[in-house]
Amino acid sequence: MSIPTTTPSVAKAKWLNRVKWDEHGLVPVIAQEAGSNDVLMFAWMNRDALYKTVELGEAVYWSRSRKKLWHKGEESGHVQKVLEIRLDCDEDVVLLKVEQAGGIACHTGRHSCFFQKFDGDARDGDWQDAEPVLKDPQAIYTDKKK
Repeated sequence: MSIPTTTPSVAKAKWLNRVKWDEHGLVPVIAQEAGSNDVLMFAWMNRDALYKTVELGEAVYWSRSRKKLWHKGEESGHVQKVLEIRLDCDEDVVLLKVEQAGGIACHTGRHSCFFQKFDGDARDGDWQDAEPVLKDPQAIYTDKKK
């Protein structure tokens, strides 16, 4: 299942050819908070998403579940202003250094999507919430039609 690139300007952007896209036309992306260096989230981008991110200066991802571009914060208001974009040594992972609007990156209302911490040993350990909910998700995601 390849994700087609439809924008002509994206097809002409030769810098995108340096990225090693997977068999689905995607690259993994890590969003890191510029000030704290906290890892906020992991997502995917296709060529259009990476191009749009550079063009807008805000994070745009590819939603695999919705099969469309997803401008981070389009519903929640928690946009990610992109300060720097890096490509790893294998050229197959993108790192975004961002300023996170509202201090909330996760749809659960937490600062980071990586809020669960393993506690215990291999036999009887379990995942524990290590970060508080900063804002109730129901208050973040309201019905826009009302």
